[in-house]
Amino acid sequence: MSELRIDPTLDDLTPEQLRAVMPRCDVATWHPLLVAAMAPRGIVTPARVCAVLAQVAHESGELRRLEEVLSYTAERLMQVWPKRFPTLESATPYARAPEALANHVYANRLGNDGAGDGWRYRGGGLIMLTGRANHAEAAEGTGLGLVEHPEILRTPGPAPAVTACWFWQSKGCNELADATTGSMPEDAFRKLTRRINGGLTGLTERMAYWTKAKEVIS
Repeated sequence: MSELRIDPTLDDLTPEQLRAVMPRCDVATWHPLLVAAMAPRGIVTPARVCAVLAQVAHESGELRRLEEVLSYTAERLMQVWPKRFPTLESATPYARAPEALANHVYANRLGNDGAGDGWRYRGGGLIMLTGRANHAEAAEGTGLGLVEHPEILRTPGPAPAVTACWFWQSKGCNELADATTGSMPEDAFRKLTRRINGGLTGLTERMAYWTKAKEVIS
C-alpha cells in the first residue's frame, strides 16, 4: 500500500471546484456531504479527489441520479443483457417494467435470495451499490442500516456519500488513483474504472470529468 501523502496546498474540496467539475449538481447539498465523507477514507490528495469525482459524476449523473435506471425498451434490453434476453420475445415482458426487470436479472445472485430482493437491492447511491450481499458488506463497513433500509442510498443525504467513499477505499481505489500520477496515467484510470464498473462502460465521459477535475484541483 502506498504511503498516504496529504498535499499541503489542497484545502478541502471547495464549492467552486465541485461546481466546475459537475455544473448540474446541487452543490449546496452535496459539497458538505462529500467533504465530510472523503477525509475519513483517505480521499485527501488531488489525485484521489479528482479520480473519485470523475467516477461518481458518471455513475450518478453529476450527483442527480441515485437510483439505477431500469426502464428500457425491449430492443435495449437485448443490448444490455444479451444472454438474458436473446430474443425480442424474451425481452418484451420486462420492457418499461423496472421492478419486474430488477427481480428477474438480479434474482438469486449478489446475495439476493428472497422474493423482491432484486428490486429492493437494485443499484443505489453515488456508485450504484447493488445486491443484498453488497448492502450487507457496506452496512458492516459504515454502520448504516443499508440492509433494513436500502432506500437511504436513494435519497440525498449522508448515506450515499459515506457509502460511496467506503466502497472506494475498501476496493483499493485510493491506491489506483495514486497510480494516475505515474508514467501511465490513462492506463491506471482504466483499471480504476474497471474496479468501479466491472468494465469500461462510459469511459469517455469518465475521462472527460477526470480531465476537468485535474484542471481545477491541482
